[in-house]
Amino acid sequence: MNILVLLKMVPDVVEELEVAGDGKSLDTSFLRTIINERDDHALEQAILLKERHGGKVTVVALDAPDIDDTLFATMAKGADRAVKITDAPEGMTTQMAAKLCGQVVAGLLPADLVLTGVQALDDLDGLSAALVAQQLNFPYIGVVTAVTAGGPTATVLKEFAGGVRGEFAVTLPAVLGVQAAEKPPRYVPVAKVRAVMKTNKIETVSAPGDAGAAQIEVRQLAKPVVSSHAEMLEGSPEEAAGKLVELLAQRGLL
Repeated sequence: MNILVLLKMVPDVVEELEVAGDGKSLDTSFLRTIINERDDHALEQAILLKERHGGKVTVVALDAPDIDDTLFATMAKGADRAVKITDAPEGMTTQMAAKLCGQVVAGLLPADLVLTGVQALDDLDGLSAALVAQQLNFPYIGVVTAVTAGGPTATVLKEFAGGVRGEFAVTLPAVLGVQAAEKPPRYVPVAKVRAVMKTNKIETVSAPGDAGAAQIEVRQLAKPVVSSHAEMLEGSPEEAAGKLVELLAQRGLL
């Protein structure tokens, strides 16, 4: 089974994020980036499938700060090949990035599955995997939490709101947006990553063609401004209810 995994680097929110001088982007001077959590789960699911059925796992990612270390780590975990897309325009929207990734993935086919995270920390619309599937003309299922492959189809477990899950059969090849792998992403020691750096190489591919024009313009980026606060009402239920009525009356809501 041959599997392609699309990865994305996102800001590490453990660090304090600062707005750049242009007021439209994050200050990258001290910005640390890490692999998107859902993409890490997609990688883990791909490696689990490889361990069960054999085959090859290829990781594809757009160039970004710290991306080389991340790609070497994916190979230390079990990926067989890492491809980095270089020379991509800055400030790409989800649609533009998906178009570039779809073009690169098309050149790496055939593959049985294309896996990626269902959404990213800095892009919660969850459109990337669906857009890549549209480009490749592959079926797509998102919010996947388990995959069982066999023959010309795969059975996937899809999560819905309210704790409901559905089981679907999808014809291969297909694109899946992974919410969570069947097991937590594996830890890989630094020593193993360094060993991989000595024996493996990261392939580079220039961003192909034109990604198109951005349809969304960032006009301003700013931290939230504190304009109000929560007030806790203490006392017995009767006392709290009286205070609540009084506050509502003061604000003209009663």
